[in-house]
Amino acid sequence: RRQIFINEPSTSSRLRYSPPLSDRNFIPIKLMVSDEILMDLSVRFRREMDKGLCRDTNPTAAVKMLPTYVRSTPDGTEQGEFLALDLGGSNFRVLLVKVKGNGEQKVEMENQIYDIPEHVMRGSGSELFDHIAECLANFLEKMGIKDKKLPLGFTFSFPCQQTKLDESVLIYWTKGFRLSGVEGKEVVSLLRNAIRKRGDFDVDILAVINDTVGTMMTCGYDDHHCEVGLIVGKKYRNSILIPLNQGCQTQTHTGPK
Repeated sequence: RRQIFINEPSTSSRLRYSPPLSDRNFIPIKLMVSDEILMDLSVRFRREMDKGLCRDTNPTAAVKMLPTYVRSTPDGTEQGEFLALDLGGSNFRVLLVKVKGNGEQKVEMENQIYDIPEHVMRGSGSELFDHIAECLANFLEKMGIKDKKLPLGFTFSFPCQQTKLDESVLIYWTKGFRLSGVEGKEVVSLLRNAIRKRGDFDVDILAVINDTVGTMMTCGYDDHHCEVGLIVGKKYRNSILIPLNQGCQTQTHTGPK
């Protein structure tokens, strides 16, 4: 059995490298790192990943290995219509994805980008999820599918502790978001409540994932050997498909087996 884990640096600890004094004037200017330093960083990064996988050392690990409850990448047999929400910055996307199976492996997508106003990014959690629900309703109306109850995947690209495939608790905000009433709360429930409150459409939220997992799953659809997803932007994040018997990660596996 395998599961995808997300590398997420902790807020209290960062994996840093302090070069010798003789090198400090050259590395920032030339942006060059020697093979020796790269090997040292690789060893230290792997050590922190192993600590993040272990129940006893995870709390103090500089690199958190957060379980996702995603156990495999696509195998090409998937088909149907799906909705996707992608939230991770000052705007977010709503997508309608049509997947054709039966060996065709053809994907058609319609999407719309919506802004998140500054006052919403720094307001209350209910304001954010009400705004998302309103934009989702607008998209469904445009696509002429507001009367359908489609399965939905929610990409929520913030540090979270997942308890099930469709349950994820926000640890802390990043990327300029400062919303009250969300940290320590389960975000899928907040989205469901906002949709239920409107009462003019319904969806079936099946999964909540990180953007690195979404990247990995997309690549895995075309290349079944893909086992790493990588995002390099304001922060570095990746997701890795790891055998469940590797290391000593046993905590947080409270969801479906």
